[in-house]
Amino acid sequence: MSILDRRTFLAAAGASAAVPSVACAQEPAESWNARASLPWPVQEIYAAVHQGRIVTGGGLVARAGQPLHIEDRVGLYDPATDAWSELPKLPSPRHHPMVFASDGELFVFGGYGRSAAGEWTSMRDCWVLSEGAWVETIPLDAPQSEAVGVSHDGLLHLITGRTPGGLGNGNWNDQVDTDAHRVYITGADAWDTARPCPMARNSAAAAVMDGAIWVAGGRTVSGGGTGRLDRYDPAEDRWDTLAPIPPSPETGQQVGGGLAMAAISGRLVAFGGEWFQRGGGGGVFRETWIYTAADDAWRRGPDMATPRHGLAAAAIDNTVYAIAGGEVVSGGRAGNVVEACEFSLFY
Repeated sequence: MSILDRRTFLAAAGASAAVPSVACAQEPAESWNARASLPWPVQEIYAAVHQGRIVTGGGLVARAGQPLHIEDRVGLYDPATDAWSELPKLPSPRHHPMVFASDGELFVFGGYGRSAAGEWTSMRDCWVLSEGAWVETIPLDAPQSEAVGVSHDGLLHLITGRTPGGLGNGNWNDQVDTDAHRVYITGADAWDTARPCPMARNSAAAAVMDGAIWVAGGRTVSGGGTGRLDRYDPAEDRWDTLAPIPPSPETGQQVGGGLAMAAISGRLVAFGGEWFQRGGGGGVFRETWIYTAADDAWRRGPDMATPRHGLAAAAIDNTVYAIAGGEVVSGGRAGNVVEACEFSLFY
C-alpha cells in the first residue's frame, strides 16, 4: 500500500475561488539590500536551505552567437559570513533543476540537459549528495522540468512544470505543461503520486507554510502568465484555490512566469518574474507581493533593487534572499546579484 493510499482522501478537491484583495501601499520600513554576489552569473535556478545555509545549482547563461551555456556548479551561501563557497559539481550540467534539502540530505531532481536532440532535453535523473559526491537515486518515471519543489515531512514534492508532449525531447517546443504531482519518499528511496495540481503550468513558485504547500504564479505555453494561488493539504490530498497575485500596477501585466517565493512568519513573499509581448519584447518585474492566509489577500511589499526572473528564493529566520536570475526578459542577460530583505514588520 502506498503512502498516499494510507491517507484520508476527500471525494473531490473542493477548490474554492476567491476574489483577490490588494493593498498597494509600499512597506517603507523594509527594503532589499545587497549581499555577496554569486561568484558566477546564472538564471533558471532554484534553492534550498540546508543546515542553515542556502544551496543553489545548475542554471543557464545565454550569449548571442554562442551555444547555450548550461551550468554544473553548485553554490553554498552562508548568511552568517555573507560568503559563497562551492559544493561538488553536478554529474552533468542542468538548467531548471530542482534543489531539495531534507533530513540533512541534499537532492537535485530533473531539469533540462544537452543531448543529441538539443539543449532542452528534459531529464529523469535524481541525485543525492553523499560523502562528497553526487550519486544517483531512483529516477523520475517521466521527465519533469520547470517544476516547483518543496520538502515536507520527509517527502519531496515535485509539482507542475513541463514534460515532453510527444516523441521529441530536445527543444523547447517539444515540451508541454503538466499538472503532475510526484512525491519522493526519502527514507524508502521510492516515488509515489499525489493529487495533480488544479492547473497545469510551468515556471511557478512554491513554499511550505502552516503545514500546507502553496504554489503561486507560473505561466502556460498558450496563455501566458497567471497569478493563480493553489494550496495543497498533504494530510487530505486536497487542493484549494485562493486569491491570485495581482497584476503589476505599473505595467498592467500579470505577475506570473519565472517568479520566486518564500514563506516567512506566516506570510508568503513572492517577487520577480517576467512577461512577454506578442511580436517580441516584454519586461521583468521588480515588485514584491506579500500574502496573508488569514485575510486571503496580497499586499504590495518593497520592490527589488534589481528586477529579475528565473531567480532562486530562500528564507532563513526573518530574512528572504533573492539569488541571481535573468535581468532582462528571456535569456539575454543572466546576473549574479544577491539581495536580501528582512521582514521585521512580521515580528
